[in-house]
Amino acid sequence: MQYLKYFFYLATNWNITIAWHIIRNEIRGEKKYGINTRGADDLKHLEKKGIDISHATIYMPVSYDLLEMFFAEINLSSFKHFVDIGCGKSRAMCVAAAYGINKISGIELSKELYNAAKENIAVTKQKYPVTDIKIYNNDAFYFDIDEDVDCIFMFNPFDETIMSGVMENIETSLENNPRDMTIVYINPLEKHVLLDWGYEEIFHSKKMHYLEGSVFVKLKEIQ
Repeated sequence: MQYLKYFFYLATNWNITIAWHIIRNEIRGEKKYGINTRGADDLKHLEKKGIDISHATIYMPVSYDLLEMFFAEINLSSFKHFVDIGCGKSRAMCVAAAYGINKISGIELSKELYNAAKENIAVTKQKYPVTDIKIYNNDAFYFDIDEDVDCIFMFNPFDETIMSGVMENIETSLENNPRDMTIVYINPLEKHVLLDWGYEEIFHSKKMHYLEGSVFVKLKEIQ
């Protein structure tokens, strides 16, 4: 029933072709990784609690095929510390563990999504016990980036206002510990903010009009 509801949501907001493509990947991916990250959330429950969601976007997990393609493209296991900003139910974090990176962090504003993420992370930790996985229930605008983070993932979690603040946090971290930084940005609506900060877009993919993402890199010597 959840898949059916999600299919109609996708078909209504996008189209039947992309809805069918995503649902097929949802069924495959959830079974493959043993997690429950499907569905969408408009975050209205946060607004009722007095939390400002004016700069946030609707929660929807990235399609598994897109996620896997980008992780393979960047050779994820070669990085030290992967961070998912706006991690939702932790899909990208759990898949990242399967791709061999040993340190993973995530941040999520919604307490409900955070709680769901913790359940999925618990399952993933059983599969990959040596992987260090942590998740924080916090606002990305105020989230300090650890000085060993070298790969960041975002699936269009917020608008330009929050994105600008997040990029300032990343830059502060890079100033404290100069290093190369890679950002995987799915549905990159605010990519101009990254370009303004000196990042270079080194890879871009767009399928079926809506399934889009880019990889941005900023090298140590040009920071």
